Amino acid sequence: MARPVIGISCYVEKIDRTPWTQQWSAVLPHMYIDHVEAAGGAAVILPPRLDADEHLARDVLARVDGLIIAGGADVESVHYGAAPHPTSQSPRPDRDQWELALARVSHAVDLPVLGICRGMQVMAVAAGGVIEQHLPDRVGSEEHLPELGVYAVHPVSVVADTRLAGLLGAGEIDVPTYHHQGVEPASLARTGYTIAAWHSDGTPEALEDPSAAFRLAVQWHPEAGADGRLFDGLVAAARH
Repeated sequence: MARPVIGISCYVEKIDRTPWTQQWSAVLPHMYIDHVEAAGGAAVILPPRLDADEHLARDVLARVDGLIIAGGADVESVHYGAAPHPTSQSPRPDRDQWELALARVSHAVDLPVLGICRGMQVMAVAAGGVIEQHLPDRVGSEEHLPELGVYAVHPVSVVADTRLAGLLGAGEIDVPTYHHQGVEPASLARTGYTIAAWHSDGTPEALEDPSAAFRLAVQWHPEAGADGRLFDGLVAAARH
């Protein structure tokens, strides 16, 4: 049986690769590819571009069986009508343009999608949601991102009778985390997404679209852990 093709969004960055320096490169942590391949899929990366639109997204998504919108920098606040927080990261307009188009078109064609960290926020914003720009302002701790450049671990509670619970089981699980922003729960009413997991501090940790074949997003970083069940679920949905 042919392997389902899973497109994964990525960065374009200047990278040093001896003897080359500051060479523009399409960049993605290989952890994503490892999990997709272990789940039985074939991974292809989908580099961002500033001139991306929904026509291009439709052309590209017609050639893949599933999509991962990967983690990365903050979504620029202009896309949800807010001023930037002082802690906001430098905008990545190429990724915003491309991934918002991918999110909207994949929803329209009901392509299986897994959003990861930034990817969850992109999916929410594309559907009309709003981002809480610095969680420590509300929760009073750095639990979601305690140390720069290091994945932490914290518990989340998976909601019973959700697609996520069907993959991971309901109740509390420990997950790899690295984020300082989150999706504003009150903004989800107009998006079509329901919350499938929570942190005890009130931060949504997973979203899903009950009307879709497979449209799921998590705020944590499953690619950084050993548990591949979310990738298994995506590849299984892509296969069908």
